Amino acid sequence: MTPPGIRCETIAEDALLLRFGERIDAAVSAKVLAAAARLRQALPQLECVPAYASLLLRFDPAAWHGHEQVQAAVHAALEATDAADIAPRLVEIPVCYGGDFGPDLDALAAHAGLDAAATIALHVTGDYRVAMLGFAPGFPYLLGLDERLAMPRRADPRQRVPTGSVAIGGNQTGIYPTELPGGWHLMGRTPLRLFDANAASPALLQAGDRVRFRAIDADTFHRLAGNAPA
Repeated sequence: MTPPGIRCETIAEDALLLRFGERIDAAVSAKVLAAAARLRQALPQLECVPAYASLLLRFDPAAWHGHEQVQAAVHAALEATDAADIAPRLVEIPVCYGGDFGPDLDALAAHAGLDAAATIALHVTGDYRVAMLGFAPGFPYLLGLDERLAMPRRADPRQRVPTGSVAIGGNQTGIYPTELPGGWHLMGRTPLRLFDANAASPALLQAGDRVRFRAIDADTFHRLAGNAPA
């Protein structure tokens, strides 16, 4: 049994999937992230992996007496835990916009009917939430983009997108954690390292985090990246 509005599916011997909806929607995502925060607090022995409208729960079958026991524990935790006590973390991401750092900024601005400065201003004033990590380790899908900045993905994806590129694809913004192929529009780049496989917490951002962007210049970018010219 699960709370109303949530469907539970058994997908493996050691996994359940909670479904909250069927589409990319900020309100649905907020429910998924709240449930994940509640379950991590109440049932730390479960592994919680949020997606846009679902939540994967992984568990050790040897520690539970079947899926029914896990489901009952999940139901009790979601009913009893107060999400209001679980505040999301706020992470600031410095970004150098335009030029070689963001070669698609002018195209984004033209699509929005704005100049480059107004486009940057809209992007940095947004209050974003990491809906999920995916595509590549540490890649955050951020909801909260101003609808004026939404733009369909490129018809000709790049074979190489530089590490740290901040981009827009559809009605979302994201950050490439490493050099990857990609079809999103590049508006800037951050010097922060989003993924480090050797770190205790490899991904800088986690599902549920709030994100704010801060505009920086090229000198600040190089200083923060540790490669400022001598």
